[in-house]
Formats: sequence, C-alpha cells, structure tokens
Amino acid sequence: MRGAGQGERSLPKDSSGFRIRGTETTRIETFTDAAFAFALTLLVVSLEPPTDFEALIRVLRDVPAFLMSASLLMLFWWGHERWSRRYGLDDGVTVLLSCVLVFTVLVYVYPLRFISGLALSWISVLTGLPVGSGTLVIRGPADVNGLFVVYGLGFLAMSGAMAALHLHAYRRREVLGLDALEQHETRASLGAWALLGTAGLGSVLLSLWVPATWVGVPGWAYMLLPVAMPLFGARMGRRRKALMEGLDIE
Repeated sequence: MRGAGQGERSLPKDSSGFRIRGTETTRIETFTDAAFAFALTLLVVSLEPPTDFEALIRVLRDVPAFLMSASLLMLFWWGHERWSRRYGLDDGVTVLLSCVLVFTVLVYVYPLRFISGLALSWISVLTGLPVGSGTLVIRGPADVNGLFVVYGLGFLAMSGAMAALHLHAYRRREVLGLDALEQHETRASLGAWALLGTAGLGSVLLSLWVPATWVGVPGWAYMLLPVAMPLFGARMGRRRKALMEGLDIE
C-alpha cells in the first residue's frame, strides 16, 4: 500500500476531503492507463486519412459517435484513477480486478463503437442531422437485441470491476485507516458503480426476454440512469451532511 509510511494527518486531500493515499503511480496503474489509451485509438474515427472531400465528410460524420464512446470510456478511466489516488492499494486483488477492467474494456470497445454509431445513424435517419456515417448494417430486430446483450455484458463487467475495487477497499478500511466520512464515500461509490452495473444487467435481461420486434426496448434500461443516479446521489448527500454534522466536521 502506497503512502503507508506517511502520517494520516499529513496526507493530501482531494476536493471532497478524502485523503490521498496513492501518492505514487504503480505499474498496474500505468498498464491500465495504457490500455485505456489504446482503446481510444481503436475508437478513432478513421485509421486511414481521407483522400478526398467525400471521404472527409464521412469521417467527420463519425465524430459524434467517437465522442459518445470516448466519453463513456473516460468515465471508467476516471473512476479507476480516483480509486487509485484515494486508496493507494497495490495488492493481488487490486491487480486482478484492474486486469479484469483492462481486458473487458479492450473487448468492449468494439460493441461500444458499433452501438454508438448505430444509434447516431438512426438519429440521422429520423432527424436529418449529419451524424452517423450510415455504413453499419443490422439485418433485423434479432441483431439489435443481440447487440444489446453483448454491450450490456461489457458494461456490467466494467461496472462490476469498479464496484468490486471499492468493496475491496472498504473491506480493508481498518488497514487503510479510513475515517467515518471516507467510509461513507467508499460505500457511496460502491453503490453508484453497482447501480450502473444493474442497468447493464437489466438491459441484458430485457434483450433475452422481450420479443425481437420490440426494437430498442432493452436500451431503456440505461435511460433510467439519468433519474436513478441523481436520486442516489441526493440520498448519499443527505447522509454525508448528517455524518458531517454529527462529527462536527467543517
């Protein structure tokens, strides 16, 4: 564990008041960062530069799909980065769970790019907006449900890996010296990642259960997140406030 030799009170803090125990970058962090960087290169709009104006326009139409996909990958990268900074763990469980995250993201990048491009192509057809290249092919409703299964399993695995990392940190709370506020933040982060994983699981189950003709229904599982996540955040915020008032933390 990094930062273990420092006095607990001397550790720097992040914006939320959580003490930073990961003061040095480990090899598993470097490996994880490199994997996410490589995944972003796989998402890039085109591996070959356009040779004429028409090709350039096609490439530019793929930019929104790239931004959508890249933003989601960066959410997971930022989550792992913040976890590493907060807890500074560098044991076997950390390596194993980080590798699960890395291996999943390298596979997940393809269905992520496909489903983002497909969604924007549909938006382009329905609205006439110049987004999506329209080069992706879906042979029927069954393909759509199958795509949601593959995508949902990847989303579930990545969210599950992040939730498991926070559970691992919480189980080592005494070794890490987590105070009451830090334990609350750890539980809140664990719950948030578990909630994200639940959406992926729900999408997979819907894909397997609903008729193939109900095109797009499995995607509504993710549409619940803009409602569920703020409600969960508000609940955790109230608990944090009560905890701070009880501890008289300024």
